Amino acid sequence: MKLVCLSDNPSKPCFVLFFKGVRIMLDCGLDIKQVLHFVPLLVVPGFQVSKAHSWSQGGDKRNRVPDEVVQELKDCGGRLLVDGAPEFSIPETGIIDLSTLDAILISSYSCMLALPYITEYTGFKGTVYMTEPTLHIGRQYMEELVMYVERNPKSNVASHWKQDIILKNLPTPLRDAVNPRQWRKLYTLHDINSTLSKVQLVGFSEKLDIFGALTVTPASSGCCIGSCNWIINSKYEKICYAAGTSTLTTHPRPVDQAPLKNADVLILSCLTQTPLSLPDPMIGEFCVNAAVTVKNGGNVLVPCYASGVTFDLFECLSGHLEQCGLAGVPMYFLSPVSDSTLAYSNIFAEWLSSGKQAKVFLPECPFPHADLLSKGRLKNFSSIHTGLTTDFHTPCILFAGHPSLRMGDIVHFIELWGNSSANTIIFTEPDFPHLDALAPFLPIAMRVCYCPIDTSLNFSQANKLIRDLRPLHLVVSELYIKPPLMEPLRNDLTIDFDPSPLTYKQGEILSLPVKRQFETVEMEPELANTLEPIEVKPGSAVSMVTAALVAKDNKYILQKLPANIHLTRKRRSDGSLLWRKPYIFGAPSLHEIVDALKQYGFNSLKVEENESGSIIHLVKEDSLIQVDGNSTHIICDSEEIRLKLKEVMLKCLKQL
Repeated sequence: MKLVCLSDNPSKPCFVLFFKGVRIMLDCGLDIKQVLHFVPLLVVPGFQVSKAHSWSQGGDKRNRVPDEVVQELKDCGGRLLVDGAPEFSIPETGIIDLSTLDAILISSYSCMLALPYITEYTGFKGTVYMTEPTLHIGRQYMEELVMYVERNPKSNVASHWKQDIILKNLPTPLRDAVNPRQWRKLYTLHDINSTLSKVQLVGFSEKLDIFGALTVTPASSGCCIGSCNWIINSKYEKICYAAGTSTLTTHPRPVDQAPLKNADVLILSCLTQTPLSLPDPMIGEFCVNAAVTVKNGGNVLVPCYASGVTFDLFECLSGHLEQCGLAGVPMYFLSPVSDSTLAYSNIFAEWLSSGKQAKVFLPECPFPHADLLSKGRLKNFSSIHTGLTTDFHTPCILFAGHPSLRMGDIVHFIELWGNSSANTIIFTEPDFPHLDALAPFLPIAMRVCYCPIDTSLNFSQANKLIRDLRPLHLVVSELYIKPPLMEPLRNDLTIDFDPSPLTYKQGEILSLPVKRQFETVEMEPELANTLEPIEVKPGSAVSMVTAALVAKDNKYILQKLPANIHLTRKRRSDGSLLWRKPYIFGAPSLHEIVDALKQYGFNSLKVEENESGSIIHLVKEDSLIQVDGNSTHIICDSEEIRLKLKEVMLKCLKQL
């Protein structure tokens, strides 16, 4: 059994598991962090271009890069960025042949954004398994990303700067870009539709058969709507894959731990990206900062995704504004898929927590944003060009994408509001370092707040979960067994497990410590009727069987031999028959051996017992028989007597 890691970001995982001849991909995350190396895509022409200027090289003339490379780079706010179509770091595709994958298991919509790169460009012919909310919300995430890129396209694809000889002469952080040659342009809407046509929907606790070899079952992970952990079972082995698990009480259905217990191997990924920041205090800080800003007449800008924790922010912020007497402050939600995300969240009641489900039977909408929309406190728009200009009031709180600040309507509003210190931008998504995201827009006057909200397991919760699940072996990222770089002495921010967990990193192939020892074989009734079992111990019987073993769809069946097949005795090369050895078994008692010896005429016997067993001394024959719990040894110089003693011992044992 082997596990291959194809991603260098444990929060955007991608693995391939080799188990019983089946190849299963676990998640297919897309690392969008690399887009921070690109110039932001403009929504309204003229803003960002005024700040970006050509890169003027300095230093040694011998290290100067060619002019075609200089044309691909821009200096934005003191940071060197690539002026070209944004590219993304996809999972490693050169280690194994991805066209041989049998299935892909997706745990959540945040771990599937690289799926079109796998299903459309590698010859993939298998099936993708995910829950219904993961399919629909994942589609929205991918479509939003495509719309952001395609509605403000860059005509040129920058590639000259990626050459190794040039890359090492560029300033940081661009010089430290990870494997830029493997970055790819974003897929298209056609690719998304083609990819999702290969999806088979599953429900929690539904057992899925993979070619008769394995059974896979999703169980709620409690992280987001429809997110799940996967249990992969054979008849005798159990592998659990836990990604993006949360034990907090939020809007998704709570985590189901029972199916994950007592696994042979537990693969753990997607732990919190902000181990020093707890979600509840961060939500409280977010609400306070937003309320203070609008109370003072400023606007609040929130870079966000189209789903996930954004729904919780709507709920918490609206309640806090009411308490502060600011219920009249409007909230705007800008996203190309805002209509569908808000609508879908209210129809997935069976995938929500019990509190949210209860509201459906009142009947009420499970999320308060439906009520906020009806009262006009929350308004959603697909872009700044579709009605926003005619129905926009300040001060306000604006939720917009993309959290990277490299695309989407957020780029325009940073330019619009960034020069006023009365305004505030609040970062809540942990996927991107907020200072790196803001770098192209510096200097900036607006207030910057960082309130990262990550509901995934922190290290304390993860260690408790591991103790409760009691796996035999644990597999985690190598980043999880070392303290964070900013807190090198915080050993409590690591995974603690005995024995030491196996660690993975991109491009590494792990041999999992699970060895297959047994296989289930079924027997046809006709063959079973011909057997004559012999009891070897109370409750257990054995029998010799000659049959045809049929292997089909990874299932094994013993069938009665056809009538036209005649069994013949095996012969040596010279034609003589081979002696058919019987199968000997049993554990005769000392009393049985002594009685048998006397029947064969061995009467001069002395029996001695010790800690390890017994010794029978044949005085007249000058021979010894040593008997212990597991074996019997005959010590005799006479070949004639030795053969006679052998007959005695065989008489005491059973034969098949």
